[in-house]
Amino acid sequence: MAITKGAKKALRSSERKRVFNTRRKNTMNDSVKAVKKLVASGAKADAEKLISTAYKAIDKASKTGLIKKNTAARKKSRLAASVKVK
Repeated sequence: MAITKGAKKALRSSERKRVFNTRRKNTMNDSVKAVKKLVASGAKADAEKLISTAYKAIDKASKTGLIKKNTAARKKSRLAASVKVK
């Protein structure tokens, strides 16, 4: 348990950041899963409409440092490749 005043403040701050990070990560994962689910079911036209929301969630997670820049690029690239009509 935190003892000093500064440690208590850091604990409050990290708890607040944890809430924001988990919310942002869940949003990202849910949007990516939704696109993958549509691709698996064969509804690629619907997946193309949802891909922009997935891109937005991935970019926001990358911007805030939740995931690294190259990880975001890799996720977006793989999503685009899965949606692409073959």
